[in-house]
Amino acid sequence: MEVFKEFRFEAAHFLPNVEEGHKCARMHGHSYQVTVHVEGEVGGQSGWVTDYATISKAFDAIHRQLDHRVLNEVAGLENPTAENLAMWIWDWIESARLLPGLSAVAVRETPTAGCIYRGLDSARHHVVA
Repeated sequence: MEVFKEFRFEAAHFLPNVEEGHKCARMHGHSYQVTVHVEGEVGGQSGWVTDYATISKAFDAIHRQLDHRVLNEVAGLENPTAENLAMWIWDWIESARLLPGLSAVAVRETPTAGCIYRGLDSARHHVVA
């Protein structure tokens, strides 16, 4: 079973590695939507995979670091693409060890564009230089 919780934050960024003249090279902002997924067995006593409050607690510190910020100024997000942001959020949650069963982090920059990251062990993961 997989459960999820959605979060929102507002932030600005620019993409320093795009070709000259690309619109994303200029500072701009997004109303980001992040969805954190957790996979596990449904507990016999609780009837749930995890308490949604546990997911919220794991995201609280991330939210404080990202909301109403320039993402390029956040350590590790110097090139804040949606893909790098999803990996950064995953790594933060994993390193804090607050959310056993983390299975995916989805980041939407707009209502129609985003990405889903499932961790380094995912067969879908690779980085092209």
